[in-house]
Amino acid sequence: MFRSEALRALRERIHSPDRILQEFAHLQANRIKPSKIIKSCTVALADVNLSKNLILGRTRPSPSAQNPGIQNPDGISQLHASFSTQSSKFPEYEMPSVTWGVVQGRKEKLVSRVIICDYLKSLGIIPDELEDLELPSTIEVMRERVEFLQKMGLTIDDINEYPLLLACSVRKNMIPVLGYLEKIGISRSKLGEFVKNYPQVLHASVVVELVPVVKFLRGLDVEKQDIGYVLQKYPELLGFKLEGTMSTSVAYLVSIGVNPRDIGPMVTQYPYFLGMRVGTMIKPLCNYLVSLGLPKKILARMLEKRAYILGYDLEETVKPNVDCLISFGVRREAVASVIAQYPQILGLPLKAKLSSQQYFFSLKLKIDPEKFARVIEKMPQIVSLNQQVIMKSYEFLLGRAIPSEEVAEMVVRCPQLLAQRVELMKNSYYYYKSEMGRPIKELVDFPEYFTYSLESRIKPRYQRLQSRGIRGSLNWFLNCSDQRFEERLQGDYIEADAAGPSFCMGGKLELPGSEMVSDEEDESEDEVLYRRTVSL
Repeated sequence: MFRSEALRALRERIHSPDRILQEFAHLQANRIKPSKIIKSCTVALADVNLSKNLILGRTRPSPSAQNPGIQNPDGISQLHASFSTQSSKFPEYEMPSVTWGVVQGRKEKLVSRVIICDYLKSLGIIPDELEDLELPSTIEVMRERVEFLQKMGLTIDDINEYPLLLACSVRKNMIPVLGYLEKIGISRSKLGEFVKNYPQVLHASVVVELVPVVKFLRGLDVEKQDIGYVLQKYPELLGFKLEGTMSTSVAYLVSIGVNPRDIGPMVTQYPYFLGMRVGTMIKPLCNYLVSLGLPKKILARMLEKRAYILGYDLEETVKPNVDCLISFGVRREAVASVIAQYPQILGLPLKAKLSSQQYFFSLKLKIDPEKFARVIEKMPQIVSLNQQVIMKSYEFLLGRAIPSEEVAEMVVRCPQLLAQRVELMKNSYYYYKSEMGRPIKELVDFPEYFTYSLESRIKPRYQRLQSRGIRGSLNWFLNCSDQRFEERLQGDYIEADAAGPSFCMGGKLELPGSEMVSDEEDESEDEVLYRRTVSL
């Protein structure tokens, strides 16, 4: 049906040579593209039977057999003469010695292009972007491409988003590329979605472009089974040059202290940093965080575990959030500690969260804004903690006959109380009252008691004290390592309680009383930094 309508349209357009020249002059006067002028004029000159043979894919007949009366019409020579002034600008139309065979060859392609474009339009596909590309010679080939893409799950709208897909051969482009993608771990059911997200992949050479990128990722220690996952998250990686952005971003991260062995897990978690420019994105962010007092070693440990931090916009998100923390009362020298404990705080809608939590703490927990800022410094995760969870722990403490003012002080001293499971707090409290028989005042003074494991720390250590007849404060026998606890049991005196770890701006963690720690227990600087940034 389609072919008959196309042929009928061609018959109606064939007129005398004068009519053809008039049409040419009209198109040229209106500054129509040369390609469109040639297309219009040659279609008008096309023989109907010849066009039909081309559409059906038949062998081209000889010119004399089809048009014995047309050898070199005046219209053709005048057309070439009129267009010769532009031949140097458009060399594809340069025809110094025109023969009927040459004109016919170009005519065939143009006729086929018109028919195929009409076919695509009938499907709802806009072929404008295909104008300068070589298209198949028959509708059957184009139909095969369209149907192949549709079987993959692409719709007409998807094809219109990137119509250059139709320039890809099913056998030479689509099948080899899709076969390789499936081989490296992208399931067949997800190939359609992959092509939707990154249609340019069908133009790629498997050997020249795709294989080197996959080898590069494997060289970064990305696990083989994770390659497909990484590419589905960030398919544009397949279009990057190995010696460009990907290599420089990796080199810079290693230079600031990121362990090369952790690059692979970082890529798996957040592959987008491979496409970030060092000079405009990665380096400015890292330099800013270091300027806040965050040591490079801590920054490196943060990035190893939370590579997505590199995706935070410095000007739009990070700097405003740092300013927001300070405006809510967080001391400038404590900002680095806050970031080290909770790096995600750099990317949150922080002003809204802080405003909500500050009002909640003031209304429900009777904690004023100044003390709320101290809570944030000690446990910045509070900004994201559900208020119902907070109230459960708070109400449990109130239910133990502890005055609300003292509960507020306990929270300010140890905000981690608000994130504890009430069931565990009940067990620890029951043991404290029934086995230890100590006053509530000690719990108020050392609320950290609820953060220790009852079975693995509280019970064993208390029983050791009982067996030796030693009575020490909760802080004295709980807030220390196993080795320090043994040393204390062997000592002839009970040393004063020491403060816990603190974070000093621009330097490493300082452990008050560390001069009393034995050589065997002493940790390296890297271990301390890692424990502080990762375990939290």
